Amino acid sequence: MSFPIDQIRKEFPILHQEVHGKPLIYFDNAATTQKPKSVIEALEGYYLHDNANIHRGAHALADRSTRYYEETRVAVQEFIRAKEPEEIIFTKGTTESINLVAYTFGRKFIQAGDEIIISTLEHHSNIVPWQMLCEEKGANLKVIPINEAGEILFEEFEKLLSPKTKLVSIVHASNALGTINPVKEIIAAAHQVGAKVLLDGAQSSSHLEIDVQDLDCDFFAFSAHKLYGPTGLGVLYGKREVLEAMPPFQGGGEMIKEVSFEKTTYNEIPFKFEAGTPNIGDVIAFKHALEFIGSYGKKAIKAHEDELLAYANELLLPVKGFNPVGTAEKKVSVLSFNINGMHPFDVGVMLDAKGIAVRTGHHCTQPLMKRLGLEGTVRASFAVYNSKSEIEKLAEGVTQLARIKNK
Repeated sequence: MSFPIDQIRKEFPILHQEVHGKPLIYFDNAATTQKPKSVIEALEGYYLHDNANIHRGAHALADRSTRYYEETRVAVQEFIRAKEPEEIIFTKGTTESINLVAYTFGRKFIQAGDEIIISTLEHHSNIVPWQMLCEEKGANLKVIPINEAGEILFEEFEKLLSPKTKLVSIVHASNALGTINPVKEIIAAAHQVGAKVLLDGAQSSSHLEIDVQDLDCDFFAFSAHKLYGPTGLGVLYGKREVLEAMPPFQGGGEMIKEVSFEKTTYNEIPFKFEAGTPNIGDVIAFKHALEFIGSYGKKAIKAHEDELLAYANELLLPVKGFNPVGTAEKKVSVLSFNINGMHPFDVGVMLDAKGIAVRTGHHCTQPLMKRLGLEGTVRASFAVYNSKSEIEKLAEGVTQLARIKNK
């Protein structure tokens, strides 16, 4: 059965507009995905009918809001196949999820001389918190090198592991290149030396089937807005025994059982890590994004996105002056490239004039770009609602630009 692209596109109101007099072609999905009507309507419905604070109210609106909010927690648990909903913590994004681990697990369990391992592929949000922690604690940050295709050198990772390794924090799928890391093998090797493992799932969560129990990761972080959900909402999964051993991230309401001026008793997980009034409306709406994905199935969506990436490579690789960046064997649907003689920003502006939205720059991966000897790239990233005809428009635009500069 063919992928129902026309049906899917009808669910996304924002796609049906013109930019600079051209039909919008949105290829900036690795930065953020668009939202289906069901998510938009759920958010509007919350503020129209249910707006109330959760967990503490006795009235009908508070009861409804609490129930819908906790239903999303269960939906997230099922989406990543966690063991129990209590292992799901709501944050404001992948960045906050990683910082939560750095500030709680890191401050309690990382000591002077300990080592944290990351990779060359990391987003700044999976570099800077660990640099800050290492500077504070006197710990050491180690970096896994990559090859020219943008793949980590696993044997070099194994050499970095030692009894001093306390945490490996690694991206599951690169936002800049699309590389899918061999995370199951990384996790197993890290556990052999007693280290915990955090996976940055900001990109992988929207493209790959996620089973945190099968992966056996200790933490998994991702954002709703890259999964057709609202912005300002993220998730941190953690194994119960690890979360229970960690101190709270912030102090305030909800994260306590009892408070006196002499002593405070902290709440159970996940509430211990959810101080204050949360992002209730967006959490409730996120459930509808997960239901949207479930209605088509991750397997079918990934097959469609893989087909788009393959088609883009088929059309663009023969173009004189087109230089792909990141040619890993296993990738999500991210096409990073440059055109000979053109700055990435200029390419982005010229494609925008044709109604084609792409991302340009270093993609918050400056160390990676330095390793590749590049100032930045143009990044086209594909999602469920993109079509082959849009890929053809991208290829047409890139070909025209390449011909101008590479006659």
